[in-house]
Amino acid sequence: MQLIHTLFSHPALRKAFLLVRVPVILVALAAFAWYAKTDWLLAALVISFVGEMIQVWCFASLVKNEELTIRGPYIIVRNPMYLGRYFLVLGFIMLLTNVWIIAAYTVLYYFYMVNRVRREESRLKNLLGEPYANYCANTWRFMPKLNRLFRKEVWFWNWQVMANNNGHWNFLVALASWAVVIAALTLRPMLV
Repeated sequence: MQLIHTLFSHPALRKAFLLVRVPVILVALAAFAWYAKTDWLLAALVISFVGEMIQVWCFASLVKNEELTIRGPYIIVRNPMYLGRYFLVLGFIMLLTNVWIIAAYTVLYYFYMVNRVRREESRLKNLLGEPYANYCANTWRFMPKLNRLFRKEVWFWNWQVMANNNGHWNFLVALASWAVVIAALTLRPMLV
């Protein structure tokens, strides 16, 4: 277990992945487009869309590195962006209709998320101090506190904050990715 945490936290490996992530994502999209099945298409689209909406909501709520964000989805859970990303990608992976691949993705994403959040929380504790420590004590890391859904601050949305965080680009990339996959699913029978 420690070896896995060490690998996911290794600075050189993280830097290498940043360099190759775009080609890796493009190859993964091509594979999904070729091997994807339509059996779970509607469920996959819904799950992925929910994940993307969580991410965009985070982008519209979060002022990075300047203030402690306790509004929008950050009232419900400390790390909603990672939960949204999990569901966004899960939707694509569901198109492979293989529970083993879904399980492997879930395990890999768990280790990625835990290690990434550990590094971020350490940095945020130093940056934001006691208010952040209090926030951590009262808001769970990954499990949403659903009893907070009815607070007024939960429904926060700021278009300028979203634009500052490039949330619109994130949304457009997700939309374009789904368009490529759906086009491939539509055209593939003509190519085979």
